[in-house]
Amino acid sequence: MKLSVIVPCWNAAPTIEDVFCGLLDQAWPDEWEVIIADSGSTDDLPHIVARYEGQLPGLRIVDASARRGAAHARNVGVKAATGDGLLFCDADDIPGSGWAAAMEAALRRYEFVACRLDFEQLNPPSLRMARQHTQATALQQFRFLPFPHAGAGTLGITRVLHEAVGGFDEAIPICEDVDYCMRIQQQGTQLTFVPEAVLHCRLRRSARGAYVQASRYAEYEVFLYKRYGSRSSSEWWRWRQYVHAWRFLLVRVPELLRTPEGKAMLWWRLGRLMGSLKGSLRFWAPPAMVE
Repeated sequence: MKLSVIVPCWNAAPTIEDVFCGLLDQAWPDEWEVIIADSGSTDDLPHIVARYEGQLPGLRIVDASARRGAAHARNVGVKAATGDGLLFCDADDIPGSGWAAAMEAALRRYEFVACRLDFEQLNPPSLRMARQHTQATALQQFRFLPFPHAGAGTLGITRVLHEAVGGFDEAIPICEDVDYCMRIQQQGTQLTFVPEAVLHCRLRRSARGAYVQASRYAEYEVFLYKRYGSRSSSEWWRWRQYVHAWRFLLVRVPELLRTPEGKAMLWWRLGRLMGSLKGSLRFWAPPAMVE
């Protein structure tokens, strides 16, 4: 099976060489290619990519600037790809040794797969302690959604299946990967976890970055709940749970401010609470509150 590795990028010059080093470390004997789907970068990305041409097989940049967003970039990358198997990788993560071989072996048996995430290599202890290690031992699962899911940068899929569902929904700026997983599994194809394939994940280090990311995730989790969740006639308990989460966080503020990991946790959870409220007002649904 020929593999196409799709990497959506936007101003990824500071981290893209780490991705390339991880790909160069793959012991992959068969045919494959690496496609950088550029959403209109203004940094030194093209020059960095040019330095690796000839080192990585089929490495090239495709223009994905017509519409901002990783969903559009991935879809554009797939259209330019020639492989039967598609592997997605984010521009700030690093594929571990044996990642490609393990994912390709899984794709020979299953049509839709996801690798394991490692948080040890790229993140300081304070960040690791502040965040849940999602997808480190199993697929991710929201209680309000019917199927498990995985991060977009960990997914592998056959081209046939990707095209059958119409790719990623480009109208969804955040959590488009969760929507992608729901739509595929609604059609009867299970998402399979591949623990032998490891992707080293990079967490947001700045307080502002963590807050913004957490807020946007939580906002669109409300959207996903409204689209796919099981709704009941009375959902006031979700609002009660939301208020309780605020109370719990506020009581812990003095404690959390004492340590770096506590501060990181505070910004993350504050972002999630604010995002849940914004999502509820925007999509007219109660907070999902997945944690």
